[in-house]
Amino acid sequence: MVAARTSSSSSSHPSESAEWIICLDKRPAERSGEDVDIILGRLKNVKAFERFHPSLLQKICLCGFYECLEKGITLYRQGDIGTSWYAVLSGSLDVKVSETANHQDAVTICTLGIGTAFGESILDNTPRHATIVTRESSELLRIEQREFRSLWERPMLPDVPTDAQGSVVTFNLPIPSPLSQVPSEKILRAGKVLRNVMLSRAPHMIRDRKYHLKTYRQCCMGTELVDWQMQQSLCVHSRIQAVGMWQVLLEEGVLNHVDQELSFQDKYLFYRFLDDEQEDAPAPSEEEMKESQEELQDTLLLLSQIGPDAHMRMILRKQPSERIADDLEIIYDELLHIKALSHLSTTVKRELAGVLIFESHAKAGTVLFSQGEEGTSWYIILKGSVNVVIYGKGVVCTLHEGDDFGKLALVNDAPRAASIVLREDNCHFLRVDKEDFNRILRDVEANTVRLKEHDQDVLVLEKSLSSGRTSTRGASTSHYKYTVMSGTPEKLLEHFLEMMRLDSQFTESDPSLDDFILMHCVFIPNSQLCPVLMAQYPFSILTAFPSASQGSEQEKLDYTLNNKRRVIRLVLQWAAVHGDHLQEEDASVAFLEEFLMAVSNDTRVIPSLKDQLPELERIVKRNTEDASQKKHKVLLRHFNMGDEKHQKRQPIRNNDEILFKVYCCDHTYTTIRVPVAASVREVIGAVADKLGSAEDLLLVNLSSAGEKAVLKPNDISVFSTLGLNGRLFACPRDQLDSLTPLPEQEGPSTGSVASFELMSSKDVAYHMTVYDWELFHCVHEHELIYHTFGRQNFKRATVNLDLFLRRFNEIQLWVITEVCLCAQLSKRVQLLKKFIKIAAHCKEYRNLNTFFAITMGMSNPAVSRLSQTWEKLPSKFKRFYVEFENLMDPSRNHRAYRLTVAKLEPPVIPFMPLLIKDMTFTHEGNKTFVDNLVNFEKMRMIASTVKIVRYCRSQPFSPDSSQANKNHPEVRSYVRQLSVIDNQRTLTQLSHGLEPRRS
Repeated sequence: MVAARTSSSSSSHPSESAEWIICLDKRPAERSGEDVDIILGRLKNVKAFERFHPSLLQKICLCGFYECLEKGITLYRQGDIGTSWYAVLSGSLDVKVSETANHQDAVTICTLGIGTAFGESILDNTPRHATIVTRESSELLRIEQREFRSLWERPMLPDVPTDAQGSVVTFNLPIPSPLSQVPSEKILRAGKVLRNVMLSRAPHMIRDRKYHLKTYRQCCMGTELVDWQMQQSLCVHSRIQAVGMWQVLLEEGVLNHVDQELSFQDKYLFYRFLDDEQEDAPAPSEEEMKESQEELQDTLLLLSQIGPDAHMRMILRKQPSERIADDLEIIYDELLHIKALSHLSTTVKRELAGVLIFESHAKAGTVLFSQGEEGTSWYIILKGSVNVVIYGKGVVCTLHEGDDFGKLALVNDAPRAASIVLREDNCHFLRVDKEDFNRILRDVEANTVRLKEHDQDVLVLEKSLSSGRTSTRGASTSHYKYTVMSGTPEKLLEHFLEMMRLDSQFTESDPSLDDFILMHCVFIPNSQLCPVLMAQYPFSILTAFPSASQGSEQEKLDYTLNNKRRVIRLVLQWAAVHGDHLQEEDASVAFLEEFLMAVSNDTRVIPSLKDQLPELERIVKRNTEDASQKKHKVLLRHFNMGDEKHQKRQPIRNNDEILFKVYCCDHTYTTIRVPVAASVREVIGAVADKLGSAEDLLLVNLSSAGEKAVLKPNDISVFSTLGLNGRLFACPRDQLDSLTPLPEQEGPSTGSVASFELMSSKDVAYHMTVYDWELFHCVHEHELIYHTFGRQNFKRATVNLDLFLRRFNEIQLWVITEVCLCAQLSKRVQLLKKFIKIAAHCKEYRNLNTFFAITMGMSNPAVSRLSQTWEKLPSKFKRFYVEFENLMDPSRNHRAYRLTVAKLEPPVIPFMPLLIKDMTFTHEGNKTFVDNLVNFEKMRMIASTVKIVRYCRSQPFSPDSSQANKNHPEVRSYVRQLSVIDNQRTLTQLSHGLEPRRS
């Protein structure tokens, strides 16, 4: 089951993960059909298995074993005779090779990440070619030799590399190469559908055309093709998108340029359909016309999904000198999501966008370069996979999409250390040639400016060319800009204050200063920042302008005034970003009062400061009055105050308190009242006081499936990270094994279809969106940062974010629960229809979080396996569902979703788990400190993701007037109190009870 994970530092796996692990831990002979379905639901999302046929994947579920290894464990050594094949489910492992028999001489040649597979030497009993050591705590799927050989023989796992000589086995998979002469059936059919509909609706578009006294038979014009396509479907949003869609047909030879050019252009150029290449091509029949009309929307949807990749390839095939600014921006956006480039600066990525070359190879087994050759290029895998082969050792590892290779030979100016062989057909690469690679490295170093104090770097800037503003004569001028890369916290603040523009032409905020204000909590908390800000505010002319002998009195006054104004503006921005969070920090409130007093005193001497004073007074008044007057809320177990029937949710703050039941082994409970941000140690103390217990107690998160997670004493705000039906138990250590779930944790035994089916789908979607918007609006931007870097490091709760993420899981499980509790087949079909309609309405309301949750609920194995139910679903709804699944497609880092959301205007409720994933990806791929300096490039990248949330909320949610005027208290109440089963095993059992496995 796909689920949004809230931050948790518990010692065991979340319930949705542990369920499939329990199944894999059983002996193969003891695994039931339900076990296999649970394992299958997990493995379907693993990269190593995404190309496997479902029946083959089921066999793997029957014979695979689960392995969990700590960091530093040697899985096997070079020279050992292998006994198992492995796939990496989480974590990473180093591949070490030694030229001698001494393992201490081994060097790491690459790292295997999630989705990679290794150990194929067991097919012919050859010794292991390398030593494999876990780089971090890792989860693996293991298949023993006998079962692996059995799978290989009937037929085998695709892409397993070995041959009779022990080198590489390659597979000719039926995937067309780019610009291939033999189009795939799908694209050939797409071309026929478009041509037939064009002949039906606009026959004048395909005709003989004359240009420069030459006649071109049965052609279309590029601009007319783009115009026509945009008129046919709402899924075609722009001319650039339409160009990409036609490029798909051009690449596969279904559409051809009359002069055989390889790029489709939105110009007065002539193109001809493949069917029109023959003289006197027969016209389509009435039946063919009708079929094409019916297939048109599905065809356009297909082309819209694969068009962006074709458009990207088209741009990358251009010579670097021919790429326009829009091309470079499209390439740069693609580079942002490539794993191998995550640690590079923005400047380097933009430089790469100008020099990257697209390279593709059609056949598996092609040698890209050989061991010992001179290194001439660095490669990044855009699509496909390659084997790394070393003489005498064979295949030592496999690299996949997003991995890179070949850089070491360029950096060290050394021969290639291994051969690279294509593992599958139709592989695409991005290539950087040596000359460009070295130039970029030289330029980066040459354009790096280092500011030192006491022989230590305190600020590192990167100089780059930026297109400047237009001069008074209208000519474009070039300017250099300096981008902050790293620095000490104090020097970063000083630099941003110096660079702040105060003239009227530059009223917009400096993005880097915004990033500093948003991210400073990571490297300089408010308790340290406030004194530094106070020190930056000049109290006299001498402190602002120490060289009293230089400059006129007016210059000194102007300098002092500007410094003061800069600090005031920064403090106003800082207070705006923090919002109500400042009220929870006594030191910050005290700083605001002291700062206001200093500015007020200055306005008597410098009247021009008065224009900023009213806003500062409002901020100080709001924070000081609210901090003294506003009482903290007391929340019930479900994080509401019990009186919210007709009220909007309000953000939950650190000092709000919660009434919470903590259970004992015998299912009795005690109710405690503690702050929501209380630590586990404080919770245990409150429980011990209530129970009058002197024993050392453990606090345990017990899931409905019976999994126990012992919480660590320093964990905070554990209430919001429980599973939907999870409960907190307190017990002595010797009673831990006797804990059992409460009966109420099982969830409902009957569905709510009787009342739910009477509700309008649009009403349900509307009230869901209203509630989701309330939850989303309560999330403070800093909660995303605390979640990413670990809230225990900040001693701050992320309750509002946790609840919003939990809502995603709740809706997903609600869909599965309702379907699995519906015994009547016809009712289940109606349920699926209703969920598809609700998802469609949520998409209209730009509630993408719930849209994804509903769609993922329907794709859960417990629902997707109900073949009898899906067979009876009308084809119209099946098409909708396929469209939804395509939007959820995780390939190319969720490219389909990102393209869709980029076109939406706020307000938008985004797919929050993906934003969390993006921030985690950036955090884990980049160090927070580099050479004891704050890595500000990392701060900038994480801030850009947080700003997506800011943009999504930049406009207020304006309800659908037709819906807002209706009063649906029963619908409102229903969507806010969903009852679910959160045990995947129980859901799978219910599913098998509805439709037993067919023999």
